[in-house]
Amino acid sequence: FQAFVYFASVFQAMSCGIHYLASVFMAVTPNFVCGIPGNVSSVLFYNSSESSLEDIWTLWTSTENYIVVQLENGETWELSQCSRSKREVSLDLAYEYKGNKSVFSCSDGFLYDDTKWKSTVVTQWDLVCDREWLAKLIQPTFMLGVLIGAVIFGDIADRLGRQRVVWFTSAGQFVFGIAVAFTFDYYSFVIVRFLLAMVSSGYLVVAFVYVTEFVGIKARTWASMHVHAFFAMGIMIVALVGFLVRTWWVYQIFLSIATLPFVLCCWMLPETPFWLLSEERYEDAQKVINIMARWNNVSTPCKVSELCSVQQEDLVGGGTGDSDTSSTKKHNILDLFCNWHIARRTITVWLIWFTGSLGYYVFSLSSVNLGGNEYLNLFLIGAVELPCYIIACIGMDKLGRRNTLIPFLILSALICVLIMFIPQDFNILIILANMAGKFSIGVAFGLIYLYTAELYPTIVRSLAVGSGSMMCRVGSVVAPFCVYLRSVWIFMPLLLVGIMALLSGILTIMLPETLGKPLTNTLVEATEMGRNKKSCSGKTPPAHSGTALEKIEMFGQETVSTEK
Repeated sequence: FQAFVYFASVFQAMSCGIHYLASVFMAVTPNFVCGIPGNVSSVLFYNSSESSLEDIWTLWTSTENYIVVQLENGETWELSQCSRSKREVSLDLAYEYKGNKSVFSCSDGFLYDDTKWKSTVVTQWDLVCDREWLAKLIQPTFMLGVLIGAVIFGDIADRLGRQRVVWFTSAGQFVFGIAVAFTFDYYSFVIVRFLLAMVSSGYLVVAFVYVTEFVGIKARTWASMHVHAFFAMGIMIVALVGFLVRTWWVYQIFLSIATLPFVLCCWMLPETPFWLLSEERYEDAQKVINIMARWNNVSTPCKVSELCSVQQEDLVGGGTGDSDTSSTKKHNILDLFCNWHIARRTITVWLIWFTGSLGYYVFSLSSVNLGGNEYLNLFLIGAVELPCYIIACIGMDKLGRRNTLIPFLILSALICVLIMFIPQDFNILIILANMAGKFSIGVAFGLIYLYTAELYPTIVRSLAVGSGSMMCRVGSVVAPFCVYLRSVWIFMPLLLVGIMALLSGILTIMLPETLGKPLTNTLVEATEMGRNKKSCSGKTPPAHSGTALEKIEMFGQETVSTEK
């Protein structure tokens, strides 16, 4: 049962990877020049003379180039990307001209190179020249929707349940994904994509919680880590569909229907027993447990009523007035800075979250600009993630969380520096180095989820992970702007990622190792885990053992191993 729920849920995570990276081909800007104010009789580009403009694009090498065209009425025009000039004297058709010219704006639109892409959103709405900034806002506005969606749907999932949010966000991804293809102008396109980003992010956040609450303790690390792997498979699908479909709205439709099977069957997924018990819906929780028992051939499923009675006994036997008062104390973001040691830990963890997200999307979004086959580049950038999560899991269990995080952060910084010294003609070597960079930053990005949860006590653990996730979203919003800095210096994005990764790796040395250590319950215990003497105010008692939720979790493990 747990396996069915897990693979059904993470299958839809592919759609998140699809929509997050869809813009790399959908919003590409091909070569272009100003439109022609008439019918063309001949075209000249340097020493090459052609009868049609389409034959010139194979010779186009720089945005500084211009094309000379002669119209049927005898006029001669020079066409550049954002302006056009009419020659005052049109005797002979020559590329070089020293006479007087009249400069005009591109009032007749633009002519685009359609040898690679038949249509993109840039060519659809002329997002070039003075409207180029609109094209550059497509990915950042999507990532802003990702940030907001994670906050909104994470809160809704706690209030209304995981099941309803999974249903709504899954259907929303399909509906908004299809709707994007039928938007009628740029602004409706951005708005619908923003809504698509919100539901995609909402699904990914809730899916992590959903599968974690169903999967047993022994498989939890591997199961949660490999949600990222299905996200990476979504990136690979983007590369494949982009190669096969070169019209942006058809491309968007194909990407949106890729996970349609899940939308049709997601209503079968149940609510998690954890959430049902937290809401005191014991009968519903019992129904889910009975279904699990039938699927896993367990003849004597556990009874929620028995577990709840045990929980009440534990609470009565272990609770005191002072403890109850302190345990119900509300905590806020300031508790993550209650003393110097916890504050330093928080700043470091936030920086790792930000750097991991920044590096992840810089390597992914830049892959189509590496030279060679851009579709193969993106496919390989996605494929390299699959083994990196296996390495992360093995490293966390064998070497420890910190001892795995530090070398891969520093390695990613060194790779960024290495890429700067590779000659631009060595395309294969550049692609391999970028894959290595994506691999190393992927390992660090993957394990920070679990490491953050282990670094903080129970009373602020969700707050710590949530705030770290917010920094992750900020990194994803900044990443597209970082990629655009290639126009300033081709290595500027790599330089920024390298500096951030090196700084994060050095600061990680000061974090405590959590492998094999019990989870802490109070800020005092969390501070002492770092071998510090200062403590935070406001102690809370250790968490009670033997709760109903813990026993449900144990039952989930037993049902998995019944067949052995």
